[in-house]
Amino acid sequence: MPLPPRLLVADQVAGRITLLDLPDGTERTAMSGRHLAEHAGFLALRGDRTAFVDDRAGELLVLDPYGPDAGRPLLETSVPVATPAEHLSADPTGRYLAVTTGLGRNGEAWTDLLTAVDLGAPGRADAVRVRTRTGEPGVTVVGGQEPLVVLRHREPGELTVHRHGDLMAAAPACPPAEAVQRLPLPDDDGHGDALDPVTGRLFAAAGSGVHSARREGDRLVAEPPLPWEADGRTGGRGFYLRLDPVRRTLWSCVRGGPADPEQWPDWTNDAWWHHLDTKSTGRLDLGPGLVFRLAVTAGHIAYARVHPDGDELVLLAAPTGPGKRPSVTARLPLPEMSGAPRRGGTPWDGVQRRAIAGSPGGPLVAVSRGGHGEIHLFDAERAAQLTTLTVPTPLDDGGHLALLVPGDGAHIDTVGR
Repeated sequence: MPLPPRLLVADQVAGRITLLDLPDGTERTAMSGRHLAEHAGFLALRGDRTAFVDDRAGELLVLDPYGPDAGRPLLETSVPVATPAEHLSADPTGRYLAVTTGLGRNGEAWTDLLTAVDLGAPGRADAVRVRTRTGEPGVTVVGGQEPLVVLRHREPGELTVHRHGDLMAAAPACPPAEAVQRLPLPDDDGHGDALDPVTGRLFAAAGSGVHSARREGDRLVAEPPLPWEADGRTGGRGFYLRLDPVRRTLWSCVRGGPADPEQWPDWTNDAWWHHLDTKSTGRLDLGPGLVFRLAVTAGHIAYARVHPDGDELVLLAAPTGPGKRPSVTARLPLPEMSGAPRRGGTPWDGVQRRAIAGSPGGPLVAVSRGGHGEIHLFDAERAAQLTTLTVPTPLDDGGHLALLVPGDGAHIDTVGR
């Protein structure tokens, strides 16, 4: 009998990880006292495993969500890392990882620690902490015989390249780590990273476009940036970038409109995509308000849109045939959150949010209802809600979700989400 899809539900405020069967929501197991680093998110690894950083404990945890079915524990391994975790990435094999640090609950950048992890080190998983540069760096781990850790920095914008092996060989006590290459970026506002493991090209989102570079030996060679402008739609920039392994496409949401965050209901939002093989790029309107992260399914891309006039799940059909382009196929209402962002306030200070998750191996989409302890489960192929799942904690700040289907290939996207 095939194993069912499963949903990892993290309540990073209450400190609970819940594992649910789908679609009925049966709780398989749970972990208490675990506080997921929400910005770094969940990272899919080979073998249907999932990694995340516990910000309070200062540990990288590797979970085996289908392990309990075979008599294995949910927690496969843990290794100490520096926190607060900002971004998390692995090489395509899933053995070599890197964790950057960021603001956490602080007003400005204050930590320069980077952790390199080797999950396949002899004897047990190993990790080494080094110092790089204070900020909020993104990270990608480019695979190869000698994996490279590439940090995407702001202010000034640049990519810095480190050999993963050099980082693992660093001395104790967090020594400075010298980059083997520095590649300037024209913007100081980078936000969003992705890697194409097939070609070894990496991508970094910034105000002027999506900057890319390819690996040649132990160095990166810059390539022309991808513009945000497409299909006659201009303005704005994407603050999130994700690899879709089903269609070999990069996806983002381009935000435009007023700079004042208190005018967030008037922000514009466009789905943006770039096909890595055909080089075609496009944009289409999602609607006003707050749209950020997205979910990838077997046939659709899903965005959750928050707005004072009503929240909704926006589904895009993403066909793979020649000349076919994505289109909005459904807009499904989401029930109101009692602590939702309001007009005249910012959409992220002291308000509830929504998390969204899907799997490239199936049609399901899960959307949380922050503050209510609920997750709404949809079938993207049918454009219909299947059920509402509940967990014993409120999911303040929206919680965080990872939807798993055995053998779905989610690990091809090597950046935490």
